[in-house]
Amino acid sequence: MDLSAIGKGLRKALPLKYCGAVIVAAGSASRMGGIDKVMAPVQGEPMICRTVRAFQQTDAIREIVIVTRQDLLGRIAELCQDDDKVKAVVVGGSSRQESVWRGLSALSDKVELAAVQDGARPLVTPMLIDRVVRAAHSYGAAAPGIPVKDTIKTVAGGVVRQTLDRAALQAIQTPQVFDVDLLRGALTKAAADQAQVTDDCSAVERLGMSVKIVEGDEQNIKITTPLDLKIAQLLLEERK
Repeated sequence: MDLSAIGKGLRKALPLKYCGAVIVAAGSASRMGGIDKVMAPVQGEPMICRTVRAFQQTDAIREIVIVTRQDLLGRIAELCQDDDKVKAVVVGGSSRQESVWRGLSALSDKVELAAVQDGARPLVTPMLIDRVVRAAHSYGAAAPGIPVKDTIKTVAGGVVRQTLDRAALQAIQTPQVFDVDLLRGALTKAAADQAQVTDDCSAVERLGMSVKIVEGDEQNIKITTPLDLKIAQLLLEERK
């Protein structure tokens, strides 16, 4: 009898840790040319609805907290009233770090893993979410990444200082998923050090912890400019 094969089967059958999602949609959209990207129509519905739906449809996610601006609190709560996994819609802070912290604070005590998602990534898929949650279940910290296509250079004063090895570079997406206590500790440490981190992986990395990178999705783009919004519309047309 192959006991190792039985062991592998048992490991696969073990249930995933209870995972809650924090969807951060509290930004000012300063580069959107006056468009409120949280509510910007994508295939006829607000962008935030598409982002939330992917998490609503994923078995790996058990509850959702949405973090947004004060002026959108009521509208988003109304839009998501039929999404049974949405447990709270809360007001964000003055920085992304503070907004994530407020979202984490609104999750239930059942949560063991926390998935942090940009609200402005409406093309995220349930399959990608599931993939990252499963990696975090095993490694404690995981994020999706895609290889960088362009040549990347460091520049100072308009002059190239260094050309980086593209083979070692990846663009990191969301959701980024962590052991919830690890993420809370990392954000607390970053705040105490007054460190401005660009994503949640960076906060965890500051503790000396490793983050498992899994295969991302080229279509999981972040809407930052009006051009990004047009690209998202075209990609969704192709999906149809």
